[in-house]
Amino acid sequence: MKTSAIILGLLLATNWTVDPSSAKVEFSVKGPFGTVHGSFSGLKAAINFDPGAPAGGSIEASIDANTVSSGVGMRNHHLKTEEQYLNTDKYPRISYKSTRIEKAGSGYKAIGELTIKDVTKPVEIQFTFTPNGNTGVFKGDFTFKREDFHIGKEGGSVGDMITIHLEVPVKK
Repeated sequence: MKTSAIILGLLLATNWTVDPSSAKVEFSVKGPFGTVHGSFSGLKAAINFDPGAPAGGSIEASIDANTVSSGVGMRNHHLKTEEQYLNTDKYPRISYKSTRIEKAGSGYKAIGELTIKDVTKPVEIQFTFTPNGNTGVFKGDFTFKREDFHIGKEGGSVGDMITIHLEVPVKK
């Protein structure tokens, strides 16, 4: 029965196109003087999703790590160039690929793999989808331990957890 639901989901799922200029990919992490907020731009994604049959959906997305912006030029440079942070010359993309999507409470959950630098780890993204005719908006949040992806020094004054907030307008 589960296999037939996935096959039906694949047949019903809609391909959604992302407008990178209106997508929001924001992050926050505790710093030594308060919470640091920032963003990335230029989201590229292939989203195949039907709210009525999420098991047949898939999400594959990436962002240009060089677009990191924290509002402070020196910090942005540091985040891009330091090997202990994003090292964007060597690792220019951050990517996510779902392995499955399922209903979760009043929303959904994408289970997949996040790749930052040379590390790929499982990550679950809780999200909602609000359709509006031929358009819609995906909104989601997830957290990960920065040290798991070799971001920053172990311990130190930067918080352990990075929170990502996504707001992704799409059209059919």
